[in-house]
Amino acid sequence: MSDTNLRDFYQRYVDALNAREFDRMDEFVHESIVMHSEPSSRDALLAQLNSIVDAVPDFHWEVQELAINGDSIAVRAINTGTPAKEWLGVAPNGKPIEIVEYAIYRVRDGKFLHMSAVHDGETLRKQLTG
Repeated sequence: MSDTNLRDFYQRYVDALNAREFDRMDEFVHESIVMHSEPSSRDALLAQLNSIVDAVPDFHWEVQELAINGDSIAVRAINTGTPAKEWLGVAPNGKPIEIVEYAIYRVRDGKFLHMSAVHDGETLRKQLTG
């Protein structure tokens, strides 16, 4: 895929996430993937996404920066939302959260094959308990 196609591909992926169109993940993610350096699956990713939006129904991904190098995509995103249920072992406090996400992806044959993301867990925990 060209840089432009990868940018469009990634934006369509984020649009699907924000629209809760998780049934479209087969468009974006191979059945067998590597997630956080471990063998995984699209089903495991779907479970993770569903658990996030179950606890934080208005969870929103917003791309701030996107860089492409060959078949690799690097992203800095801002994630926002207000937990409505216990999340990450913390009861909701009614306050919104905002965290920075750094993610790296590798695309093969037009879909994600490797996916990895890092969040500032300490900042998130402070927001959840504050």
